[in-house]
Amino acid sequence: MSASSPSSSFGELYTKWFEELQGVVQRLKDERNDEVMEKVIGKHQHYYRAKWEAVEKDPLNMFLSPWATSLERSLHWITGWRPTTAFHLIYTESSLLFESHIVDILQGFRTGDLGDLSPSQFRLMSDLQCETVKEENIITEELSEWQETVSEMMGPDREIDEKMDEKIVELISIIKKADDLRLRTLRNVVGLLSKQQAIEFLIASAELLIGIRCWGMNHDGA
Repeated sequence: MSASSPSSSFGELYTKWFEELQGVVQRLKDERNDEVMEKVIGKHQHYYRAKWEAVEKDPLNMFLSPWATSLERSLHWITGWRPTTAFHLIYTESSLLFESHIVDILQGFRTGDLGDLSPSQFRLMSDLQCETVKEENIITEELSEWQETVSEMMGPDREIDEKMDEKIVELISIIKKADDLRLRTLRNVVGLLSKQQAIEFLIASAELLIGIRCWGMNHDGA
């Protein structure tokens, strides 16, 4: 029996990871404690460790992402979700919850959820968002420069094998930087929230990923 390709191996892991994420997020909804919250974050760490192994073997295939749906791929930023999406999710959830509790809030009752972010939390979240945007832009520029230099190498009668080996190493580094920013953003956002708010954010972010995948699978299978 022939060994499975890196692509198929990661594809199987990708499918299994989403199934496991659904399970641990359901536990978080039911138990709402620090231990399960760390398990959710640990799931993301496990995913990136496995992804980096696949990236080392075939970084170009990671951009193709044949295991992902067409919708997921359309939303990718350097082989994954854009880190600043976390802030858009926070602000959206905060706005929706604030509107649903506005009467209680105006009467001075504290809900403690994402609709009850303090001015200090909003300020720190805004500062973190600005820092994240800067890092996103730097990594995007690195990829743009990589694409430009590789395009220049593709002229006729050019010896490119050795140079491409070097460029592949650079591409691996770019993907890992993007993933590192994704993971750090997740942890940094959680660090600015209360326990209740962090749980709500982790549930909402996981449900967004799962929802996008489910819709994409339905669309691709139509």
